[in-house]
Amino acid sequence: MSDTHTELGTDAGRKARKQRQGLVVSDKQDKTIVVRVDRRTTDAVYGKIETRSKKYHVHDEDNTAAEGDTVLIVETRPLSKTKRWRLAEVLERAE
Repeated sequence: MSDTHTELGTDAGRKARKQRQGLVVSDKQDKTIVVRVDRRTTDAVYGKIETRSKKYHVHDEDNTAAEGDTVLIVETRPLSKTKRWRLAEVLERAE
């Protein structure tokens, strides 16, 4: 197995960890960023496509992400009352 599978927890019978891609909306806290993840769904009655969003508190150990960056986050064990995700990588820097 490669190192990526070990890092993401797919070996030894563990389930693959959930991953989400989103936009950093706040980086004011120390070692924590707030990431907005958008998902597009279809309305059950009218069929119109609508965008729904959810905010996640994400652990950023080195304070690498800045507001406006697009990031990849991975599910992890509870780190605090609200943090259940950690920063995997910064995909795109803000302009």
